[in-house]
Amino acid sequence: MTFTVFPAIDVRGGAVVRLLQGDYERETRYGDDPLAQATAYARAGAEWLHLVDLDAARAGGYTLTALLARLRAEAGLKVQTGGGVRGERDLVTLLEAGAERVVIGSLAVREPGLVQGWIRRYGSGRITVALDTRCDETGQWTLPVAGWTEASTRTLDDLAQEYAHAGLEHLLCTDIARDGMLLGPNLDLYRHLLGLVPGLALQASGGVRDLDDVRGAREAGCSGVVLGKALLEGRLRLEEALAC
Repeated sequence: MTFTVFPAIDVRGGAVVRLLQGDYERETRYGDDPLAQATAYARAGAEWLHLVDLDAARAGGYTLTALLARLRAEAGLKVQTGGGVRGERDLVTLLEAGAERVVIGSLAVREPGLVQGWIRRYGSGRITVALDTRCDETGQWTLPVAGWTEASTRTLDDLAQEYAHAGLEHLLCTDIARDGMLLGPNLDLYRHLLGLVPGLALQASGGVRDLDDVRGAREAGCSGVVLGKALLEGRLRLEEALAC
């Protein structure tokens, strides 16, 4: 299986930002030009970009279609992107704007039957299901939704297996407790998931600090890793991660 490095750009109010553990009150701003940041990643050798519309993740209504089209046309990047996908029209809009894959998070938790229908209709290669998870006091991996601001009754284990049985190919999983914290990815979580759903292409996200973390995700069996804060703060060079 090919291992893919996804540099990530999270956009809020038109700026490149990062949130700590999904908290909109704990934002760090890294620049005002997402296209320039993405172009720099392309020049470093990236083939893919992970693009998140944080405004839409919270309120719905994807706002980055113009940027998405420019990323494809001007930077030559394949883009997986999400935030605010609430219905089939949103999915089609993103695919038509140039998304290689559409990331579906909250809706994939709230209405799995609907999203599974889209996987069959549009193809398993065009949708990435994002199951962002938080471990509760009982040790259960829960699935917060709406930009991680609301609780869900579904569990990670059950829903991951349900999607695997429905033909899902690409699963992105973020340990919310590690997102933006530079504590290292939760490799135990990914090994656990791959034990449950060994056929899925699993993307690791949250906490990656350095090359050892990139290697760790690959050796744990993940098909890819999403790199955010470590790249933006210069702790990790994209060229080295790609070579890894």
